Amino acid sequence: MNRLTKFRLWLGETRLRAIFLLFVLTGLFSLILNSVDAEWVTGVQNLLVLAFVIGAAAILWTRLESFERGRWLGILTPAILALGLGVVFLPQFLPLLIGAALGWIVAGLFLFNPRGPMQYQQAIKHLRKNQYDQAVQVLDELIKQEPADPKHYRFRAEILRIWGKLERAKRDYRKMIELAPESAVAYNGLAEVHLQAGDYPAALTAGQQAYALAPDEWVAAYNLGMIEDRLGDAPNAIEHLQASLNAKVPDSRHRLLIQVYLIRAYLRLGDQAAATQALQALKREQAGLQEWQTILSSEQAETLRAVIQPDVDLAERLIAGSLKLSELELG
Repeated sequence: MNRLTKFRLWLGETRLRAIFLLFVLTGLFSLILNSVDAEWVTGVQNLLVLAFVIGAAAILWTRLESFERGRWLGILTPAILALGLGVVFLPQFLPLLIGAALGWIVAGLFLFNPRGPMQYQQAIKHLRKNQYDQAVQVLDELIKQEPADPKHYRFRAEILRIWGKLERAKRDYRKMIELAPESAVAYNGLAEVHLQAGDYPAALTAGQQAYALAPDEWVAAYNLGMIEDRLGDAPNAIEHLQASLNAKVPDSRHRLLIQVYLIRAYLRLGDQAAATQALQALKREQAGLQEWQTILSSEQAETLRAVIQPDVDLAERLIAGSLKLSELELG
């Protein structure tokens, strides 16, 4: 999967379309102004460029996690202020200020880059080549040097999950919990690996603990709702899946699966009207279906396919209309 595809999946089709539409609109207005013979045209065109930059930055902002938002705020704010100063007050120096803004962005990427240990980069190189054992060995050595850092155990656990070594991944998440008892991330990871292993009661316990620690995070609510769907607990699944949506799930592929689980939950309760509404919402997330199909085609998605593929296939059939709600097997 190339970097452009990864960026598209990360950003999501909706945000990509929004940036493209913003580019088209600002570019179109700028072209129209070329036919106007007036001194103010250049200033307005500069404002359109600034509007595109700010608008695109705002769209990207909505996709970032809280830590990354702070990082990019430090990178982009001086650059945008420099552009605004040039457009509004010092148009004669605009080319110079544009160069200064771009220079600051490049410098800011280095200044605000939260680089992990060198071993992380080495492990990622092995992971890209499907050399899972060598990637884990790199983390083994790092953990020997820094045994009290929970981030190292999380990184190793993620590699072990991709490799399919679920029992070893569980041990790493438990070690994370031992080192950081208030870590919702650790409990979430443990819930996910129990889910991958098909141990739904254990997944439920870990998922409930994660949600108790982070009730406002969409991931905790989403994972708990997915586990409750597997257990057939419709009322609680609806409560937590709706909580996840209320927390603003940032990407279409997870909103797609939420609607699949909501459809099942509503049908289990005999609420045909709510299930139909969820089906309509599901059909609006076709971009998410494409994202899942791309992700699941990867060789490294073997363990993920075992958990998610049936739900993605079900979403595809419901969207295409080849499966009716009345034909859905609830399990």
